[in-house]
Amino acid sequence: MQSLHLQKYIVREQVIDTIRAFFKNDGFNEVETPLLVQSPGTEPYLEVFATKLELADGRNMPGYLLTSPEYAMKKLLVAGMSKIFTICKSFRNGEGIGPMHNHEFTILEWYRANADYEDIMVDCENLCIEVAKKVRTDFDSSYFNYLKREFNLTPPWPKLSVTKLFETYVGVDVDTLTSDDLIAVATEKGLQAADWDDAFNLLLMNFIEPELVKMNTPVFIYDYPIQQAALAKRSAKDDRFAERFELYFAGIELANAFSELTDANEQQQRFEQELALRKKLGKTEYKMDAAFIEALRSGMPESGGVALGVDRLIMIMANVPSIKDTLLFPIEELFDLD
Repeated sequence: MQSLHLQKYIVREQVIDTIRAFFKNDGFNEVETPLLVQSPGTEPYLEVFATKLELADGRNMPGYLLTSPEYAMKKLLVAGMSKIFTICKSFRNGEGIGPMHNHEFTILEWYRANADYEDIMVDCENLCIEVAKKVRTDFDSSYFNYLKREFNLTPPWPKLSVTKLFETYVGVDVDTLTSDDLIAVATEKGLQAADWDDAFNLLLMNFIEPELVKMNTPVFIYDYPIQQAALAKRSAKDDRFAERFELYFAGIELANAFSELTDANEQQQRFEQELALRKKLGKTEYKMDAAFIEALRSGMPESGGVALGVDRLIMIMANVPSIKDTLLFPIEELFDLD
């Protein structure tokens, strides 16, 4: 292990302490959720770490490390908890190693009952400003520098719809295009896409995210096509869209949030579709979380929830270009990858 530049690692402790105090001061309960489960998330493009639960009587069954604590958190909402947060490890296998990714990472999730994604936007603004005040010595009247650029955190932060972004920077009305149409658009722009989701993500990454990099404030992009929101509630204004947003800072995807889907039948249908796609893509196969569906059937309050990448927030607050610069044990030091 190389010698430590201690200050940037102290930033990690400062950020996490501030996050915890922020939610405690707002009346949230901190909860612990399991990391090892039988039924992890159904996201078709995320791969899991598979293991095996072995019992003393010789029985064994497959187990998996969570990609997110989301299902457990929502079960707690059903059980009657109304304002909850957790700071925990999550795991995603099969991803590349780069400045924004580590196979084991720290995630913050919080949920508010009787709230929606607009309430969570306000939480994001207030949390990030509070962290900057406590951690950044150069934070002055909502301004601070990240990688030699000045950013303004004065709320409210800009909100840009996904449809408008695709119209402006890709030149298409994304929610009206079939899978073949969107793949054709990606192909025309030199991208190779396998399906609608792949084309959407490639176009977003190559033509929209570079524009978000140029903005000198954090920005919310919101109201995703319903195909891009497996756990989000349909928009009351237009059911082609879901009440989902992502928060970007300097082009870095920092948080992903929903007005939570509470309809058990619709959620089960979406899970079935995603599990079928996982099988088609050759991903690890496992059962749907039936207990989560049953929890929804018993009644989950209208809620807003979000997952925020703690390592990425620390990276910004430490004023460094990679999460590896703030991890005490990045994946490269734990495995011989040469």
